[in-house]
Amino acid sequence: MSFASRLMGIPKKHPFAFGVGFALVKTSGIDLLVQKVVEKKKEIDWRRNATFSAFGFFCLGGIQYGLYVKVFGRVFPNAAAFAAKPLKEKLKDVRGMANVGAQTFLDQCCYHPFVYFPIFYCTKEAVMSDKPSISNAMATYRTNFTEDIKALWKVWVPFTMINFSFMPMHLRVPFTAVVSMVWTCILSAMRGGDVMNGDEMAGGAVTGATMSIMTEVLEDYFTCPVELDRELNHICISASGPDRVGYVAKLARAVADQGGNVTYSNQVRLGQEFVILMHVAVPPEKTRTLISAMKTNKSLKPLDIQTRSLMRRGTGTYEKPVLGLKVHCVGVDQPGMLASIAEKLAEKGLSMEQVNTELRRSTRKGKPGVRQFVINADCTTTDDSGPEGLNELMTELSHLKEELGLDVVDVRVHRI
Repeated sequence: MSFASRLMGIPKKHPFAFGVGFALVKTSGIDLLVQKVVEKKKEIDWRRNATFSAFGFFCLGGIQYGLYVKVFGRVFPNAAAFAAKPLKEKLKDVRGMANVGAQTFLDQCCYHPFVYFPIFYCTKEAVMSDKPSISNAMATYRTNFTEDIKALWKVWVPFTMINFSFMPMHLRVPFTAVVSMVWTCILSAMRGGDVMNGDEMAGGAVTGATMSIMTEVLEDYFTCPVELDRELNHICISASGPDRVGYVAKLARAVADQGGNVTYSNQVRLGQEFVILMHVAVPPEKTRTLISAMKTNKSLKPLDIQTRSLMRRGTGTYEKPVLGLKVHCVGVDQPGMLASIAEKLAEKGLSMEQVNTELRRSTRKGKPGVRQFVINADCTTTDDSGPEGLNELMTELSHLKEELGLDVVDVRVHRI
């Protein structure tokens, strides 16, 4: 028997040891991922990691192995045989499908709400609180119960049914661990550096908090600041003039002193000129005062300051986008690159929400020091033409890559 065959046989030969070991490594790895990628910690909190690892070992490994394999294996003696059947045979086995539904019900409506979540919140309390208290953990558990259950069922009901329908008994626990790991990896990729939500993501559980983080990210990916604060007035402030130290600070202070909040800004030095664009949200009653103050501020006299009121897009005057695309292109700088890329995106019905371009020196072998043009564009579309439409778009962009000699064309699609 080859080494690979022996290695693949370990989960089946030692299902309990493999399951709890896999759950331990997964939970420890998820916490390390959150600490380093999301919370950006310089030093790892090993006490916290050890506590979550113990949670993974005993709860996600031990308890779930006992429930999924031992208990369900006895209560539903045909579970293993059903999982091994081809799909056609499964569809004919009404009793087997009913058993999958029963196992899913016991897992999602009994074990997770009344065993898993209490243990999870006690573990979080132990590592996140300076003075851990079981009563505080239970209070959080009760407060979050409804939202946690909703989030749990949205993600885990379908995956649990897949698990109990297709996975061999010895792979049920590892399958659960992999889904949990993927969930946290997605959140970490989308929320890298988000220290505010690091605690919610620790442990890798699908809770109401992590579901809201995911939903918030997807909804806000392509949302303009003007649409976020509907009770406030919105102003676009642009300023340009001779570059001097402190202009950003003076502009921001002038806005803040009049009750304005800068939500978006982009500043650049172009030769001797300073240019900045700012979005400011301000209470309606302070709008005129803020605009007047910007025009009459003596320290800002050298700047050409322009202000313009911004309005939200009216409901019914535009179609709501259904897909968002992040387009990233890199190639040797040449005239017309932005025009060609923008024209191609417009031809495909993509609306550019935000575009950033820059020049940089290549560090690639074979092209050291070559000046490269980089474009990052956030686009939206109202056309949900499915995989075929996306494949067509990618084909068009690949042609553009050849035409312009681009080194990189990367497109990431998000359903809004």
